[in-house]
Amino acid sequence: MAKLPDLEKLSYAELQEVIRNAQQLLTEKQSAAKNELKESFIAQAREHGISLEELFGKGRKGGKGSVAIKYRDPKNPENTWTGRGRMPRWLQAAVDAGKRKESFLIK
Repeated sequence: MAKLPDLEKLSYAELQEVIRNAQQLLTEKQSAAKNELKESFIAQAREHGISLEELFGKGRKGGKGSVAIKYRDPKNPENTWTGRGRMPRWLQAAVDAGKRKESFLIK
């Protein structure tokens, strides 16, 4: 193993450089270790005639996609709401003024 410099004698900038280099080296070594492990799994699975999907299941499915808009402000069509989460200010103000939330439903 390479001898480390005496950290007490290094300047602030030199210490930052040592840390940066160490973090980069650590990242590279972690990546290499993961790749080795992955290749080992693949080789062992092939030896036994098993696919990785059989061992670990299929990968994640695609994203959930966007949610359809349910409510729209007739005064400003850019104001919309899906009905999830907190009620937006424009709709809350209308409800507080006595209007029904259902009157803003998109048909």
